[in-house]
Amino acid sequence: LSLCNKNMEKKGTTKITDKNDLLADVCMAANFEGESIKTHYKQYEVQYPGSGHTTCTMLARSFADIGDIIRGKDLYGRNNRKRKQLEENLQKYFENIYYGLSNETNAKELQERYKDDTPDFFKLREDWWSLNRETVWKAMTCSADRGNAYFRATCGDEKKATLADVQCRCTKPNADQVPTSFDYVPQFLR
Repeated sequence: LSLCNKNMEKKGTTKITDKNDLLADVCMAANFEGESIKTHYKQYEVQYPGSGHTTCTMLARSFADIGDIIRGKDLYGRNNRKRKQLEENLQKYFENIYYGLSNETNAKELQERYKDDTPDFFKLREDWWSLNRETVWKAMTCSADRGNAYFRATCGDEKKATLADVQCRCTKPNADQVPTSFDYVPQFLR
């Protein structure tokens, strides 16, 4: 199952002018990817019976790939032209976000933090991902069936960890917790 980021690679930079536009587009791409994984999961199970991969595990791996793309850490782009185009667009999007920081209440502090971050904006991209990963996870898991659970208990704390068992999400009181940390595992180790 490949990462479907069609929504982002063809966009012009005039459409994404701030962090909210980018979040909406990333969530649309994540939602599309989640639906694609759900649709193709049964075929995967037939081809690789007993693989032990659950829908939630596949979603988590694809979620990590989206995180890598956003943060500029994707190692395995197959189509170099499309990959380069996507990376250039992301750099422009984050440049727009950087210049939009002047409207924030802590503008001086933010612009100081990211002033040496051009042209790639890796620090800004990392911070954007950390701030928005929960929302992207929710968008990605919208189409997951209610009974789908993540492969191990990752919700809660060390004393009482529970499964993300409703649409691959943690339930209350940890509903804001993303049950995977694959997005922080280097791509070649996943």
